[in-house]
Amino acid sequence: MKAFVVTGLMALTLAGCNMTAANHADQLPSSRDRALTVGIVQKDIRKGMTQAEVAQSLGSPNIVSKDTDEVETWIYDKIASEASYSAGSGGILSLFTGGREAGAAATTQKTLTVIIKFLKGHVSDYSYHSSQF
Repeated sequence: MKAFVVTGLMALTLAGCNMTAANHADQLPSSRDRALTVGIVQKDIRKGMTQAEVAQSLGSPNIVSKDTDEVETWIYDKIASEASYSAGSGGILSLFTGGREAGAAATTQKTLTVIIKFLKGHVSDYSYHSSQF
């Protein structure tokens, strides 16, 4: 019985390790959600567009508000973190590191805030701010 349980656990463990990069990518939020960029805003958003056209282009906003003058404001606020790691071992470097692996890591933060104002269901004004650090 113990051999069966151990074999079953090993099979489950090995099955979990066989995920490809594409399988992992499928587990992430949709690429459309990650793809909002300044370029898309500059290319797609124009004064006079309808709310439906903006939603089709940019998706759903994070915040929606309406003031006393009936101006509706949509805010898209996106924050992205990108991390990369490079590692290697062997070669001439291993002489200096005692055969240990050497590597480097970097992270980048990006933000994009898009503010779109609608009057009577059409874009009356829009602005955006992007930063990277």
